[in-house]
This record gives sequence, structure tokens and C-alpha cells, in this order.
Amino acid sequence: MGRAAGTNLVLPPPTTDACSMWVKVCGIRDQPAAIALANLPAGDRPDAVGLNFYPGSRRCVDRDVAERIVAALGEVIEPVGLFVNAALELVVSRQRDLGLPTLQLHGDETPGFLAELRAACPGVRLLKAVRVDETGLDELAGYLEMCRAVDAVPDACLVDARVEGKFGGTGQSPPWPLLARDYRTADWPPLLLAGGLEPGNVGRAVREVSPAGVDTAGGVENDDGGKDLEAVAQFVRNARDAATDRREESHD
Repeated sequence: MGRAAGTNLVLPPPTTDACSMWVKVCGIRDQPAAIALANLPAGDRPDAVGLNFYPGSRRCVDRDVAERIVAALGEVIEPVGLFVNAALELVVSRQRDLGLPTLQLHGDETPGFLAELRAACPGVRLLKAVRVDETGLDELAGYLEMCRAVDAVPDACLVDARVEGKFGGTGQSPPWPLLARDYRTADWPPLLLAGGLEPGNVGRAVREVSPAGVDTAGGVENDDGGKDLEAVAQFVRNARDAATDRREESHD
């Protein structure tokens, strides 16, 4: 049995506060990896890890493996359940069985689906992945308006690159300049930046886009698909250092 959602959480929700940087590493596939991440020094440790429940992904985990991962994370790293166009019953079951405090919807889930999920899992944070290209953010704006109409605005928008036929994990980045210019930070949910991020570019991404958080999967993996602990630590440090630089620049 996992932790109870919404209780005893060490970590704050994603925030637009310039002094904060929420860092998530997605695609943890086994308990040893979770233990290793939880044992990293606090300054090198991500805030959250993603448990991928999408059968079409090579990073997919089943319920039993996920339960062991959640137990290994303890209270130092937040588990996030990732789903792609899953049935409501499955999402609710996983959330309740594992006590997941945050759910990430990475498919074509409708505002109505978000509303049903909020009703079924009160107090759970919802992250909605959106795919963006150079055509702009009008589609996102319309989606969020529909969410408002049913009182189901997500707690954060995880912005990834739009690649035809793909739900994510492409290694491609969304257009940073467009996001920096057009994402309505004051009116929309916090922006979590994903897509093609790795230790070498995450600092620049944070400085250019000013997201509330960043997310990576393949950018910190070994050739065999396991997580490279040094790459994870460097990614976390670079993201947070850039956020600190951004805060100091804003105060100049």
C-alpha cells in the first residue's frame, strides 16, 4: 500500500515562484533505481519521479513493481503516476492502491475526464501534458478554457514537443522562444518544461523559458535504459543553479 494522497508530503506542489525549481525524472523502472535516487544528497536529488503506466512505453511498470518503487522512495521523493488515454477506473485504482499524490495525464484526455478524475480522487494534483510546436498556443488556450468551464483546470501544464503519432519520449524540444514569449504565466497553470532536456541544456532552458519545473527521462539514461545517477545529479544541480541565477537577475 502506498502513501496516502495529500498527506505528509515533504514536497510542495509545482509553483511559479522564481526561487523554486521542481525537478522530475520520469521512467523509473525498478526498486534499486528508486533506492539509489532516494539516497542521493538532497542537492542532487529530484523532487519527483515518474511511474509510467502506459503499455506502449518501454518504461512501463506494472502495479507490483510500482508499489516497490513507491516504498523505496519513502517521503523524500514524490511519486507521479503517468497515464496515456487510460480508462478512468484504471487511473483511480492505481492512485488509490499506491497513494499517488500526483497524476500526470500524457494523452488526449478531455476536460471532462479531468473533472471526473478530480471528483474520484479529491486532493490529488493533476499534471496535464500538452504538445506544442511552432503553430502556437491557441489550442492550449482553448483547452484550458474548456477546463475552466467544468472546474477542472490542471495544477500544472507539462509542455512537450508535438511529434505526429507520439505522446512523448521523442527527445525533441518544444519551441523555447515561443513558450518564453506566449505562455501566459499569470493566467495559466504553472509551466513544467519537458522534451529533449538533459544536463547540458537544462540550465539554458530554465534561463530562457522560466518554467516552474523541468522533466526528463531519456536525458539521464544509460545505454541500457537505466538511470545514470551522475547525470541525474548534474541535471538537478544545473536546473536549480539556473533558477537561482534567474532569481538573482530579476532582483538586479
